[in-house]
Amino acid sequence: MNVLCRPLRPRPAANELASMMKGDEHDSDELLRNRAKDWVVHLATGDATQADLDEVRRWCARSPRHAAAYAQVCRLWGMLETPLLEAQRHGLGFSGRARPMGRRAFIGGAVAASAAVVAGGLLIRPPLDLWPSLTELGSDYRTGVGEQRKLALGGDVLIEMNTRTSLNIREVDGDKRDIELVAGEAAVSAQSGVVTVRAAAGAVSAANAQFTLRFDRSEVRVTCLNGTVDVGVRGRSVGLNAGKQLAYADDIGAATAANPDVSAGWRDGVLVFENELLSHVIDEVNRYRPGHIVLLNAEIGRRRVSARFKLSRLDMVITQFHEVFGAKVRSLGGGLVMLS
Repeated sequence: MNVLCRPLRPRPAANELASMMKGDEHDSDELLRNRAKDWVVHLATGDATQADLDEVRRWCARSPRHAAAYAQVCRLWGMLETPLLEAQRHGLGFSGRARPMGRRAFIGGAVAASAAVVAGGLLIRPPLDLWPSLTELGSDYRTGVGEQRKLALGGDVLIEMNTRTSLNIREVDGDKRDIELVAGEAAVSAQSGVVTVRAAAGAVSAANAQFTLRFDRSEVRVTCLNGTVDVGVRGRSVGLNAGKQLAYADDIGAATAANPDVSAGWRDGVLVFENELLSHVIDEVNRYRPGHIVLLNAEIGRRRVSARFKLSRLDMVITQFHEVFGAKVRSLGGGLVMLS
């Protein structure tokens, strides 16, 4: 497999990236793609600020060529796992003699083959969730990668926001609280009054109760920790008692028993897994750490895991995957890790 690899340049600082915005209207497509790659790598490190994202939008808006260059690179990030998995299936693994490729070098060999897509759409729904969407950025409150935050709304209502979580305060009127969970996960404690949390097509209402919600784009999962909550979706309503959980999308699923350590362990700084697929464990760990862990070995991904991991020591998880399951680890920098 021939891969075009160029020597890596040091990643520009944010101010250097911004300076590249100027005077590039007549640059070649290749130069524009290189600049787009610098932006994507900077965003993926988790160091980007709101100002950086505003600069990206302005850079993409300079011309259709700028937008196409950025879209091509983003699309490559979004498809990163698929070609690597296919290569693994056909025996095209990493050579032990090969020098580890940086992300820009990896992308560089394939950019020319990717079709242009609308860059604005990738800002709305970023590949691999490597940075916040525009909707999340516009939220009243937002947490970054691995960040947790507590919000006291008055009336004895406390919200604990987990990693990569965005929410809006829709209304605070007397003893009523109306909140929108845009993305991510939150724990809500209501000692008095009524609190309603809206997520996707449904809403959860409670008084004198404690519950968690997790919104992962495709579905919302609700777990009642104490008291009773009411879950409503498109005209249908279901009561949920303590120790029960359910999921909904367009309709409400059946209630099942919940393990509060699994659903709310993050509040105590731990991730708890019970007989969970290793592939799902990796997906969960990816929510809390910068970069991305890519699983290349489907067989290892089907192994079952029961474990407790401290959020403060998540890098030890990769070491344990290597020691317990024999997974080969290849770190490409910037938090990007390949497991095979």
